[in-house]
Amino acid sequence: MRKGEKKPIPQKIQQFFKKRWVFPAVYLMSAALLISGIIWYQMAGVDKEQGFEPQEGMFNEGAFDEPAEEVNSTVEEMIKPVKNADEVVVKTGFYEESASEKEQEASLVIYNNTYQPNTGIAFGMKEDKTFHVVAALSGKVTKVMEDSLLGNVIEIEHADGIVTTYQSVKDIKVAEGDTVSQGDVIAKAGKSLFNEQAGIHVHFEVRKDQMALNPDHFFGKPLSAIEEADMPNEETTSETDNTEATDETSDAENAETPDNGDEQKQSLEDKSSS
Repeated sequence: MRKGEKKPIPQKIQQFFKKRWVFPAVYLMSAALLISGIIWYQMAGVDKEQGFEPQEGMFNEGAFDEPAEEVNSTVEEMIKPVKNADEVVVKTGFYEESASEKEQEASLVIYNNTYQPNTGIAFGMKEDKTFHVVAALSGKVTKVMEDSLLGNVIEIEHADGIVTTYQSVKDIKVAEGDTVSQGDVIAKAGKSLFNEQAGIHVHFEVRKDQMALNPDHFFGKPLSAIEEADMPNEETTSETDNTEATDETSDAENAETPDNGDEQKQSLEDKSSS
């Protein structure tokens, strides 16, 4: 190389700078460094002028240890209170005033020679086998009660006065005060004296401010659908209330009650039509 001549740029460097992304990347990096420098300079000036001092407890150890809330958390939709929903059938449906006569007839519970409207849904297996009962919604267990008439009772409380009830259960896995997640196994299906004709089943209720609602209207829907549901004009008597009233009936009244089921059903229909 002669004196005064420039040293040639290596071929690899020339090829590198010929790539399209090199200069934009260099430009962006330079701009980022420049902006960071300006911000740092301004913040340093503010600290000196205003005498910025960290407040007590601002940077204490553990101040930011709280778990972050999930922004895009999924809305929980109510499921059937059974482990395998495809394997169960409805033994006794919810009694609705707006239902057809045939549907109303299938939603009556016969106990102590009387017909009473069912305030929930009785789920069971075709083979009359027991099965796992699960929490239809996440919540807090507020009642676990042994009851041979109803087949034991579990109540789980949710938001805004909404409660789900599970009756005719055995091998209970939860206790009062427990917090359960949707789908957690809480018991197994059993039998009850009140709805003996349903065999092995779980009686499931949904209540809002102690009013019974048809659970079938809310499966696959969020809790807000129950919160916004129209309330019945008259309070629906609970299965528990029905049985308590029945227990108060005297032996003499029971003796006077005819055993003919058709006459009893006709009497109930006459009352409904009036």
